[in-house]
Amino acid sequence: MRDDTSVLPRGRGQRAATGAGSGWRKAGRKLALALALVAGIGSGGGTAFAQEWIDTWAAAPQPVWGPDFLAPLGYPRNLWDQTVRQIARVSLGGTQVRITLSNEYGDQPMVVGEARVALHDEGAAINAGSDRKLTFSGMNAITIPAGAAVVSDAVNLDVPDLGSVAVSLYFPNVTPTSTVHSDGRQTAYIVAGNKTADVEIETDNTTLSRLFLSAIAVDAPENARAIVTFGDSITDGDGSTADANTRWPDILAERLHEAGGVPTAVLNEGISGQRVLADRMGANALARFEEAVLSHPKVETVIFMMGINDIGWPDSVLDPKAAAPEAQDIIAGYKQIIARAHDHGIRILGATLTPFDNAFAGGPLEGFYSVDKEAVRLEVNEWIRTGGGFDAVIDFDKVVQDPDNPGKVLPAFDKGDNLHPNDAGYRAMAEAVDLDLLDRD
Repeated sequence: MRDDTSVLPRGRGQRAATGAGSGWRKAGRKLALALALVAGIGSGGGTAFAQEWIDTWAAAPQPVWGPDFLAPLGYPRNLWDQTVRQIARVSLGGTQVRITLSNEYGDQPMVVGEARVALHDEGAAINAGSDRKLTFSGMNAITIPAGAAVVSDAVNLDVPDLGSVAVSLYFPNVTPTSTVHSDGRQTAYIVAGNKTADVEIETDNTTLSRLFLSAIAVDAPENARAIVTFGDSITDGDGSTADANTRWPDILAERLHEAGGVPTAVLNEGISGQRVLADRMGANALARFEEAVLSHPKVETVIFMMGINDIGWPDSVLDPKAAAPEAQDIIAGYKQIIARAHDHGIRILGATLTPFDNAFAGGPLEGFYSVDKEAVRLEVNEWIRTGGGFDAVIDFDKVVQDPDNPGKVLPAFDKGDNLHPNDAGYRAMAEAVDLDLLDRD
C-alpha cells in the first residue's frame, strides 16, 4: 500500500486544467444562495419568495475536455444569438419554481439575455399558458461572472410530482459552452434567435447534453427531504433510453412517490467518468463533495456508488499514464467522503461496484478490464459490505450480475459494453433499494 498522502487528490486550486480556480467555484454557489435572498416579484404573479426551498432536480456541472481526450463533445462549442430549450423531469413538485445557472468552468462573464420556464408538453413544445419569464435579482437579463452560479427569482408555477418542465435560455453574445453536463440523456433543442417564449420551436439542432442549467428548485412541502445519488456513469444513466427517465435514480424517485410518506426529492449528482481520486470528465469526488451534496438544502441521505473508473481508467487510453490505485487507496477516499457526510449529519449508504468483466473488449477502450483490476473491485466491494464505514449497504453488484458468472453483467441487463446496465438493469437496481434504508427513523 502507498503512503497515506498518495490517496488524497490535489485541491481544486492546484489543478490548472479544469477551468476557473477553487475560490471562484466556492464563491459561485455562495453568490447563488445570496441572490436567492433577494428574489423579487415573479412574472407568474404574486410575491415570488418562499420561506423554504428544496432542489428537485440537478445536473452536475462539468468542464469541457480538450481534443486530446477520446470522448466526443456532443454539443456545440459556442452559442451565438441562439435559444436553448432544455427539458427536465422533477422529482418533487411545488407551486413556485426557480432555477440555477452555472458558469463554473467559464473563464469569462456569460450573458443570459432571457430565461423562461414552462410546463413541458412533448418534444420541443411547452404547454400554452404555462410560460413564465424568469428574472435575476429583478433583472430580465443577467451577466454571470466566470466561475459563478446564479439563482433566478421565483415564479408561481404549479408543477406536479414527477412533472416535466422546460427551461429556455437565450444567449445573445458568443458564448463558449464551457460548463456542461455531458451525458444528459435528454434532448435539448437549439434554435436561432430569441425563441424562449415560443410554444413550439422547430429545429434539427439538438444535443443530449445539459448546457449551463445545474438545478431546479421548488418551494418545499412541509417536512420535505432530499436524497443525493452521488456516482459515475451508472448513476448518470449511461445506457438508459434518452428522454425516457429510466436511470435508476429516476425510478427510485417514482417508487418513493408511489410509497407516499415524507415528500422526497431525489437528486442525480452522477457524472459519467467520475472518479473518487482523480479528475478529467469532472472533478474528483473529494473535491466535488461540497457542491454535489452540501450545496443542496434538506439533504438527509447520500447514496454513494463510485470507484469503477478509478480501477478501470489506468492502463487504457482514458488515462494511460496514471498509476493504478490499490483497493486501500479507493477505500481511503471512501472514508473521507463518509467522514464529511457524518460531520454534517448526513447518512451515507454505500453501493457496491457492479461487474465489468471484459468491459469495452475489442474497442478503443480495451484495457479497462483486467484480472488484476477485477481483484481490486472485489476487495473494494468486500470492504463496502463488511467494513462498517457506510450507514447501510445497497448491493447493486449482486442485483445485476450473471448468477452463472458473477464477474459479468447479466446479458438481459447489459447495455452491450459489459459495464453499463440498460433500462431493465437500471429498473432492477432501483427496485432492489429497500426504501426503509432511506428513512432516518
